[in-house]
Amino acid sequence: MSKKQINRIVIVGLSILGITGTSLLRAQRLSPQVGPTGFGDGTTAAKPAAKPTIVLVHGAFADATGWQRVIPILEHDGYNVVAVQNPLSSFAADVETTKRLIDAQQGPVVVVGHSYGGAVITEAAADNVNVKALVYLSAFAPDAGEPIGAFGEKYSAPLNATLKPDAAGFLYIDRAQLQDVFAKDVSSTEAAVMAATQKPLNRSVFTASPSKAAWKTVPSWYVVAQEDRAVNPDLERFYAKRMGAKTTELKSSHVSFISHPTEITRLIEEAASATVK
Repeated sequence: MSKKQINRIVIVGLSILGITGTSLLRAQRLSPQVGPTGFGDGTTAAKPAAKPTIVLVHGAFADATGWQRVIPILEHDGYNVVAVQNPLSSFAADVETTKRLIDAQQGPVVVVGHSYGGAVITEAAADNVNVKALVYLSAFAPDAGEPIGAFGEKYSAPLNATLKPDAAGFLYIDRAQLQDVFAKDVSSTEAAVMAATQKPLNRSVFTASPSKAAWKTVPSWYVVAQEDRAVNPDLERFYAKRMGAKTTELKSSHVSFISHPTEITRLIEEAASATVK
């Protein structure tokens, strides 16, 4: 059957039904538009609020690859994730690097800091209206003007005795003792890699202090590692209580995000969910 014959059949059929091309177009114009909600008023369903971006900030003796067990879970759950690579050359440099990454994000942000990274986010996340929550993992959380190492003597930890400076004043953990004081609940193989690849920290950071404390105005979460030998768990509890953080305790070494990635990710997502209105 030719195309011309098909068109004639269609026209005859429409004539039989009393529908002309003009009336058909008119009916289309007058008929309600059905939206995605199934209603005929042209309205659409409200879009769910966008999930915040998660910014991860590593601590001393590490770099951003340490988050490799947390990132895939967060991304699988629909979060955009970025992890800063801090130089650890000075507190000011680390704050500048972290702040630059936080400020580059669009929309709401949740900032996560581990260990020394907690001190970094305390200043770097201040005064940014997009930062909706802070998550501290076994982390320093100094007040404005308070040296990062202010409570080192009161709350001592076994890690301190294992630190060795190089000629430039950068600190390393004694490789033979790293697993015991830093990562006791990870495999010996993984701990050996951590020891070989550790990124040194300029010891000047312990006398540095943040100019502002973001946790005073931003809702905060804190994870206390009960078996931490790098930062005294009682110091962690002190920080958490002082900032009024929602606190969770885990039976973990200092690197809970490596040994307990599921629990840590769940906590980060809890903080992220609390930001969605």
